Amino acid sequence: MLYISRWKAAAILLTAFVICLTATPNFFPDSTVKSWPKWAQRHIVLGLDLQGGSHILLEVDSGAVRKEMLETLRDDVRRVLRDARIGYTGLNVRGTTVEVRIREGSNSQQAAAKLRELSQPLGGLLAATGNRSVDIVDAGGGLFRLTPTEPAIVERIRQAVDQSIQIVERRVNELGTVEPSIQRQGVDRILVQVPGLQDPARLKELLGKTAKMTFRLVDQSTTPEEAARGRVPPDSEILRGSRGEGGAPYVIEKRIMVSGEDLTDAQPGFDQRTSEPIVTFRFNTRGGRRFAQVTQENVGRPFAIVLDNEVISAPVIREPILGGSGQISGNFTVEQANDLAILLRAGALPAPLTIIEERTVGAGLGQDSIEKGKIAAYIGAALVFIYIFATYGLMGLIANIAVIVNVLMIFGILSALNATLTLPGIAGIVLTVGMAVDSNVLIYERMREEARFGRTAIMAIDTGFSRALGTILDANITTLIAAIVLFFLGTGPVRGFALTLSIGIFTTVFTAFTFTRLLIAIWVRWTRPAAVPV
Repeated sequence: MLYISRWKAAAILLTAFVICLTATPNFFPDSTVKSWPKWAQRHIVLGLDLQGGSHILLEVDSGAVRKEMLETLRDDVRRVLRDARIGYTGLNVRGTTVEVRIREGSNSQQAAAKLRELSQPLGGLLAATGNRSVDIVDAGGGLFRLTPTEPAIVERIRQAVDQSIQIVERRVNELGTVEPSIQRQGVDRILVQVPGLQDPARLKELLGKTAKMTFRLVDQSTTPEEAARGRVPPDSEILRGSRGEGGAPYVIEKRIMVSGEDLTDAQPGFDQRTSEPIVTFRFNTRGGRRFAQVTQENVGRPFAIVLDNEVISAPVIREPILGGSGQISGNFTVEQANDLAILLRAGALPAPLTIIEERTVGAGLGQDSIEKGKIAAYIGAALVFIYIFATYGLMGLIANIAVIVNVLMIFGILSALNATLTLPGIAGIVLTVGMAVDSNVLIYERMREEARFGRTAIMAIDTGFSRALGTILDANITTLIAAIVLFFLGTGPVRGFALTLSIGIFTTVFTAFTFTRLLIAIWVRWTRPAAVPV
């Protein structure tokens, strides 16, 4: 029946009011909203196509991932053979394979058993396939060839993309930009969209750096000039200094004394003696202990700080550094020091990223889209409201009120989610308005039908709601299924459309069968109509 208890009526009105109230920050200037409590500042963020900004498509260097896997496999082979005290020669990487030859007199069967320990079954979704991480071939004569399998390489690339997304997100967020969109695209690509950022140069510089930092000793057994003539010690390499270091070459030991992975914090600052910009850093417990040990054992030696195979600073260790923290100075500008701190805090990328597509969307295009969208929405809404009111009279007026509440609730939920609104998202809202009106049309037409069968006004209204429910639910559930599929399989704007459409389906069902019904029930109780006014 049309009877709705007071507590149900209060719950319906309170729900609609609270959700609509959440949308209010969108109708006030940002300067006003900033003075509100933090929890009340949530609002809809305009997407790239409405606000303008930067669009960058990155690709993970799969070649670097394969190279790293081979180098890691080579190191693992060296480790297991040394631990087992098995003699070997010729351990090196050839193409996509690691080769090692067991010395004569050594136990080849024991070596084969130890090497097979490096071939592990793949985990995760690939666990049931029976694939392993490494193929091991005994070529005879003590020669073994170890090759990472293709499923293992694909899985490592997938992991590299997942790690890169997290690191890219931290780096972009450090810039203070509003609601960047960072998501996987395909197997090895990452799409970065930053609304409101018109100059992407600094963003590209941050994203293009791997930011792999290591602390290594400078090799003093030879000079850079002698090393350049081909006299590089086997355990060292020549690295160039950064622009702040004048680009001078250094002979750096390959052995990593302390890894940047042990950094827990990095902040820009100023040297108290020279007032030049610096970056202060702090290690975790393991890194701090290792850093203290290295500086204790190498007082008087230059200690190179290497970022992406470039020496940014090579200070001489004057005294042991025992506090687990230090500073980096390299003739930085203030912005360079800040960017380096951002990179170190966000962490190193597992593989280099290559920018393969870049677009800058002007705010003028977005503003034009907004204005035209507003005009289209106003005209479309006005025509719908006029038609519904002209067709159904008082009931049409109630339907129009419900549609307005429906749209406000959509904006309220999007604001609570801090969702990004794009042009396809606006299309989803417009489609929702049409579906909401359609639901009311089904209900009212059912009322007319029941009235023609001779039912009283109250019975016709009540039956109209109850019998139209099944049809409306069927239509909305099938649309919701399509929206869910679009959301999980689509990318970018498609997901924005699916999100607004999904939210609109829930708000439509709510307004059609609770809010509209409540308003009509109140009207029926006050007027006791003799006929259905539709």
